[in-house]
Amino acid sequence: MQQIFNFIFKNSNRLLFLLLLGISLALTIQSHSFHRSKIISSANFLSGGVYEKVNNINEYLNLRTQNDELALENAYLKSLLFNKKDTVQLQKLDSIKGVKPKDIIVSKVIHNSYNVHENYLTLNSGELQGVKPDMGVINSLGIIGIIDNTSAHYSTVLSILNKKSQINAKIKKSNHFGSLIWNGKSTGIVQLIDVPRLAAIRKGDTIVTGGQSVIFPENINIGTIEKIYTDNETNYYTLDIKLFNDMTNLGHVYIIKSKDRQELINLEKREDNE
Repeated sequence: MQQIFNFIFKNSNRLLFLLLLGISLALTIQSHSFHRSKIISSANFLSGGVYEKVNNINEYLNLRTQNDELALENAYLKSLLFNKKDTVQLQKLDSIKGVKPKDIIVSKVIHNSYNVHENYLTLNSGELQGVKPDMGVINSLGIIGIIDNTSAHYSTVLSILNKKSQINAKIKKSNHFGSLIWNGKSTGIVQLIDVPRLAAIRKGDTIVTGGQSVIFPENINIGTIEKIYTDNETNYYTLDIKLFNDMTNLGHVYIIKSKDRQELINLEKREDNE
């Protein structure tokens, strides 16, 4: 203990300088958006590189599991080829809801958090691949989240399992809209709130993205109604939605460019200013 006190006493000037330097840097970053954005981009770059290395190791350790999954998938595909009466067709992503191939960026999840209230994913695609904040992220089963920050080679995604997430969604069969949120309880269940009591709904109905979203194309799958709650005070439904995606097990994803987003935002700003 005496040696520790002696070290602090001998280096008190240096330690005081480092403390003041740290405080000044923190205040500078908090008060200047430019510095804050640069710090976030640098952090994304560094953490992205680490996550990618860890992901590569995990993939190597899980090769046997992946081989088993590929074998099952190959068996299924072969059964379709040999059974000519089977009319099942695998959906092509480049034809989903009118999204063109040039407006899709294929990426991969290299880090995924799902056990806290504010969950994020890290992708191995960034600004050099054309990724920008507020782009929608999906896979073949449904929505994943929204691009939050980017660096040159990596990007972070605000997961739908994040209490800050709020996405326009609707009941597919009736087009009644609501807001998709997450209450932080289950990784497989999200909530659709503010659904009018006039909507004819039942357990098992499909929930998809709504037409009011400027981030996701309309009618991208989300999940099915698991439970229905009635709020007598607001006269609205709150719905538990069972996700099509297993958010704890994500691989390749698709980032969707929205060409019209900025145009719509600018138009709405003009309306607000008039």
